[in-house]
Amino acid sequence: MHTLRLLSFLIVSYSHVFAAPASSDPCATIAGKLFALPADVLACERSLPFNETLRQNVLTTISRVFDFYTFENWYLDSPAPFQESTNNIRANLTRINTTHYETDYDFNIDMYDFTTQLNDGHTRWFTNCYTNWQNILPAPFINVEINGTQGVYIAPDSVDFISLIGTNYTDLLDGFDYQRLAGALVKTIEGKDPYDYADFVADTVSGNYLDHGVRVNSVFSSYRISGTDFSQRLGDLGESGPTGVKQTSLEVKLITAKSNVEETVSIPFIASFIGVAFTDQASYWENNCAANADTNGVDLRSSGSTRRSIDNISRRRLAKGNIIDKSNDSAIGLPPQFVPTAPQVDGSEGVIKNFILPDNQTGVMFVGSFEPDDFDQFQADTVAAISAFQNAGVSRLLIDLTNNGGGFVCLGQFLFQYLAGSNIGYPGFVSTNRANPLAQKIVAADIALGNDDTITFYSADNWAFLNDTQMPESFDYIDPSLPFAVNTVNEPTSQRFHDTCQLSFTQTIPEDPPFPIENVAIGNCASTCAMFSTLMNERLQTKIAVFGGKPGENVEFKGMAGNQVLEWADIDTEIKTAGLKDDPLAPPDLLVSGDFRHNWRTAWSWFNESIPIAFLSELPKLRFPYTLETYNDPQNLWIFA
Repeated sequence: MHTLRLLSFLIVSYSHVFAAPASSDPCATIAGKLFALPADVLACERSLPFNETLRQNVLTTISRVFDFYTFENWYLDSPAPFQESTNNIRANLTRINTTHYETDYDFNIDMYDFTTQLNDGHTRWFTNCYTNWQNILPAPFINVEINGTQGVYIAPDSVDFISLIGTNYTDLLDGFDYQRLAGALVKTIEGKDPYDYADFVADTVSGNYLDHGVRVNSVFSSYRISGTDFSQRLGDLGESGPTGVKQTSLEVKLITAKSNVEETVSIPFIASFIGVAFTDQASYWENNCAANADTNGVDLRSSGSTRRSIDNISRRRLAKGNIIDKSNDSAIGLPPQFVPTAPQVDGSEGVIKNFILPDNQTGVMFVGSFEPDDFDQFQADTVAAISAFQNAGVSRLLIDLTNNGGGFVCLGQFLFQYLAGSNIGYPGFVSTNRANPLAQKIVAADIALGNDDTITFYSADNWAFLNDTQMPESFDYIDPSLPFAVNTVNEPTSQRFHDTCQLSFTQTIPEDPPFPIENVAIGNCASTCAMFSTLMNERLQTKIAVFGGKPGENVEFKGMAGNQVLEWADIDTEIKTAGLKDDPLAPPDLLVSGDFRHNWRTAWSWFNESIPIAFLSELPKLRFPYTLETYNDPQNLWIFA
């Protein structure tokens, strides 16, 4: 049956299944609400029946997209210190295909958990049906050192944090006195030592980062840039994971700031809605769960092909390496006492915020993201900031990358090259694609059809030879493949190549570094941002510091460093634009609203070109605990650093 006809049939069928009196419709209970009780949300989500057709559709799509996943065989026996991520991906897909599920929720959450626990934020199944509600706890947890001892506390300023969510949230707490918990020392969480529970959350819920220590940091509250504003991230403990609703409450044994007596408190979660409005069970499914115009890819050779998520094809396709954190969709501001008061300098209107600290010698670039609204303006802002620092007599530079989830690969390379100078040469990593049979067919078809870098990621003119000469679009760089083995499994790859990011640089790169590299220090982050910090470490030996982490355990400075991520719609677009959607190896269109993203390219370390930077341990030169003065307070942290 044709995909669109089958989709329409399923929507109509589900509408009949969901036809129920309003009084018994669990989704009608939460319709129109920005916040709801988690038990009510779960009642709605678990009322959607399991459907074998949808399971087979999702599994077939995900299984065939995994063929493009560059790290699949690395997971068979992940190298230390990342061995806890070891996972037989195909065996898990078989398990999920043979498991009995009562509801559609059970199936999708199992798939979500499985991909989340790969700990690669580039490679995850996001089902919009069950990730559009986010649990929020009215007690942000922090990990700080007090009087020489690290411990877990509820943030002393938690009332200020939570009040920014608004009364629609706090009114649902139904008399629970969350205010008195501010500053409490946490003794146990769900019966476990708080750091053991942080390990549990890091192992099962956090995902996104290959390094366990970085995931532990993500458990606790921290600051970030959301959009172009300072914001707080309540943490995976305070938000019950990056997204989704599973728990209704959290049992915590604590000692409040005004007492010395331990007590056990059940802290309620409240769920926040970030999906599409609905009125009942049927419209919840149709608006949030069924595939829509943006779910699948398009054939960009067709003049009528338009999608909001497709780049403007008047310019080269722009590679991204980023993670998804849906808490950004409902970001909570940073209380005013934590917003920096140091003088800002030019280039601070976007995702970069630039300050001069009170010593008048240190400039700070807080790079909140490499995914700005304006690709070229990011470059102009960088130049404006560096020029302002130089004109002010700044002699050293601090780059803060806290909670930077990545973005455009070429903007990471631009910032690196601007700081390193053009004399450094190529500003990226040697890279490869996985040479699976369908990938080889795509490149061959792109050559035959004359597809180029304006509409495809696979075409050769996206890349350069290792002498930095751009490949012609007619060059087949993936067939014949290069032999390679990972964990004794044959893993053929494309030829090795360079990025061509210099073609997208709109600002002149200085020949020499604008600041002495030994006077530059940076923090930890993920994806394109982790590639940037890894370049700084491997090429320039820059001082890198991280804050936080579990006492006695290492923390890498990079969370997860792939090289380029493709969303499901991106790889589907590549297949359709190559005219290969009917190929037996091609994944079908999704019938549900979801995204199976995957790491599509590998970046090979400058230290060892047989190891991806993602799987190479690189520890920071400096590490410090957070304190009551530096947690969630960027300026105090910068002054300390």
